[in-house]
Order: sequence, then C-alpha cells, then structure tokens
Amino acid sequence: MNVRILVYPHAMEVGGSQLNAVELAGAVQRLGHDVSVIGEPGPLVGHVTAAGLEHLPLSPGRRRPSPATVRLLRDLAVRRGLDVVHGYEWPPGVEAFYAGLRGPAAAVCTIMSMSVAPFLPSSLPLVVGTREIQEQAAPGRRRVHLIEPPVDVVANAPGHPAEDFRREYGLGPGGGPFDLVVVGRLVPELKLEGLLTAIDVVGRLAPELDTRLVVVGDGPARADVEHRAASANSAAGRRVVVVTGQLLDPRPAYAAATVCLGMGGSALRSLAFGKPLIVQGELGFFELLTPDSEKTFLGQGWYGLGHGREEGAARLEHLIRRLHAAPGLRRELGEYGRRLVVERFSLERAARVQVEIYERAVSERPAALDALGTAAGVLNYKLRRRYDRLRGTHTRDDFNAVARNRK
Repeated sequence: MNVRILVYPHAMEVGGSQLNAVELAGAVQRLGHDVSVIGEPGPLVGHVTAAGLEHLPLSPGRRRPSPATVRLLRDLAVRRGLDVVHGYEWPPGVEAFYAGLRGPAAAVCTIMSMSVAPFLPSSLPLVVGTREIQEQAAPGRRRVHLIEPPVDVVANAPGHPAEDFRREYGLGPGGGPFDLVVVGRLVPELKLEGLLTAIDVVGRLAPELDTRLVVVGDGPARADVEHRAASANSAAGRRVVVVTGQLLDPRPAYAAATVCLGMGGSALRSLAFGKPLIVQGELGFFELLTPDSEKTFLGQGWYGLGHGREEGAARLEHLIRRLHAAPGLRRELGEYGRRLVVERFSLERAARVQVEIYERAVSERPAALDALGTAAGVLNYKLRRRYDRLRGTHTRDDFNAVARNRK
C-alpha cells in the first residue's frame, strides 16, 4: 500500500522533536511512500529540502491551534488525496484530528514531550518515545504506539570530520583537552538547570583537570548559559566553557567530543558517534550509560529525576573524574553505545514501524464524540496559561515542565 502523508512538525527551528519528524519523514519516503512536510519558515526548512521532501508553507503568525489551519489541512488532504496528516506535539495533533473528522485523511500524533496533554482525543492514534510514557498514556485511549527516538546511523557515525569545527571555535586539534559536549535547545524547561550545573562543575575542576565543556545550541535561555560560562571562564583564567550557538549540522560537534552529555534524541545521536554518554535529567540527575544502566533508560527514556542540584553536581564531578582517568573505559563504552543505537534505534527500523501505524490509522476513523471534549480541554488549557502569564508563573512548555512532577 502506497501511503500519502503530510508531516506537520510543531516548529521549524532546530530541535529534537522537529529533527525526528523530518528524518523519519525522509526514511518513510525512501520506503516508497509519498511524503511532504508543512511548516512555517525556519532553519529546519533546509533539512526538509535536503532530505528530498517537499515543504509547504504555513504562516508563522497563526494561532495554535486554529480553525484556519484545520481548514487548510483538510483542503490539502482533498486536493492531494492525502491518506494521513501526522502532527508532532499537541497543537498540530489537535489540528490534524479536527481536519480528519470531516476530511479524507486520518490523523496521527507523535508526542516527544515528557508527558501527554490530557485533552488529546482518545481516538487519536498516538506515538510516544518511551515505554514509561506509553504505559502512562494508554488507559482510556484507543492506540498508543511506541517509537523510540530514531537515529540515522549512517549519516551519524564515527569518523565524521571535526577539524573545521575545532578550528572555528578555537578548540585546538583533536587529542587535546577532555571535551564534554552537549547539543540541544537552550530552554528553561528540562535543560537549563543541568547545563548550569555542568558549567559550575567543569569550572570547579579546571585547576586540576584539562576538562572543557562545549555547549552547542540556541534558545531563550542562551543569555543565562553565556553569563554562567563567562563567570566560569573568568574564575579559571581560561576558556573552560565554550558556547557555539546553533549549528544547523551539529555532527562535527558530536564527532569532536571526548564524552557527550545529553538527553532524549541528542543522547541517542551521541551514541551513534561512538561517544560515552552521561544522561542529563532534572533535579540533579546525571547517570552514565553502561550495560548495567541500559535497562533503566530503555524503560524511562533518556532522562531522569535526581535528588537535588548539590547531589547532582557531586555525581557529575565523579563521572567526569572517572572517565577522564580511564581512556580504555571511554573506548569500551563508546563501542557499546554504537552497537546499542544501531541494533535498536536505527532510522530504517523506526520508519517501518511508522508505516504500519499509518496503515492502521487509515483503517480506523476518529470518534466524533471526542471533538467536544477536546475543544473544552484546549480552551481550559489556554485560559489557565493566560492566568499563569498574568501571575508571572507560566512556563514555556507545560508538557515538558510537568515532567519533574511525575515522581
């Protein structure tokens, strides 16, 4: 069965969920299906076209979700004979659902956030990224599928050139300092706390170890990261923290790493380069991926909750000291991580599972009764967000921010 799919990422800036959407869309197209991507202008458009996918424009100033976008999706489904509209994260998922109620295309929604919005329609086929989130979301829902964040293990592999990257950012030739590299969006939710802890730890180790932290990414928390990095560099009397900003192609940064620090899709991508991985979470969570800790991450995802920042700083310092002193262990863990990601997280395997989900969604129609409950849930959510903004207590992304309250 040839499936005609419109993929709708929640944003076109570089980030884990969006990159996952585009890379998986390209892999599905390579299996012989017709795939296009819709989204506002942004840096990710280049990735879309480089993957050989058609990009359809959306207005960056639109409301999210909006009836106008629902009508646009429904009209595209009619004109192009689409079988599936696949929204990533809850606003595109809701719009895809309403477009499918009176249109020919089935809706599918992928949630790569750390929790699922409770107002998403129960009949909407969901895809999540961890077994734990799948089990939490399943009660009362028709279908909750699992696709762990896939990685293109061909494009992301050991031996990728890193010399130009090291030269551009003044890192010196390979084989120099122990470079701890983190790649990701610089946002307050999920990531900032751990990044600031890592900066402090690397700065504190500077008098003893030739350790350096390289932060690759951009976002609303960049000023906070740069301020803390400047303080660490000033105290050390040298550059122990380097903030590069966003890289449209971060592969040279992964390739330049001695060890990677990360969560989610970025953590898995680092494994594809054969790098030892320290998984970062919240509340001081830092844990080394080893064969002993593998089961934990396969269940809960590449993330975790710790017991406080001070304990987390001590844990991260211990892990850095351990890896710094053991090149053999670094080599062993890098080879192990590469095997794990190739065997379990390859993009090709995920694409085959995704096509099966599409084919099943086409054979099942959404429940119209879900429409009223979803509309009421979205309205309540919007009103609460507006109230929180007035009080100054809102977060940028509720469904990542609530992750710390799951335990």
